[in-house]
Amino acid sequence: MLYEGDNGYVALVAEVDVDQEAATVVATRLVVAQDCGPVSNPDGMRNQIEGGALQGLSRALGEEVTWDDRKVTSVDWRSYHSLSLGFAVPRIESVLIDSHQGEAMGAGETAITVVAAAVGNAIFDATGVRIRQVPFTPERVRAALTARGTTGDSVSPR
Repeated sequence: MLYEGDNGYVALVAEVDVDQEAATVVATRLVVAQDCGPVSNPDGMRNQIEGGALQGLSRALGEEVTWDDRKVTSVDWRSYHSLSLGFAVPRIESVLIDSHQGEAMGAGETAITVVAAAVGNAIFDATGVRIRQVPFTPERVRAALTARGTTGDSVSPR
């Protein structure tokens, strides 16, 4: 769970499939609970949660700013890898906590802040391998699996 500025509280659990042969991670389900105080527009809040979760997933699985010794090198869509159009969107379950004890807080994109940690924990649950650098690219997943000596089988969450 995380308190993110004035955007309230958020918690997220991720379920992933890890193909250890290809060293790929696919999120299959995200469950996000958010408390931003009184909820005046439940549909709008769900939209914020879902959009934030997907943007966070893109950051967790592919987005990375790269540079050489002089400049940023991830300057276009070939070199900066966000989730592509048509990717397998995970099922997203939003839990709205309609809290009336305090004042209203923002709900904008708060879920972004917790996705990478939840995906990293799901990878660990599926493989027993901890990866601590995002994004969780196939190269990083493969390196972690190889270091642990566990490549070869496709594993789903326990």
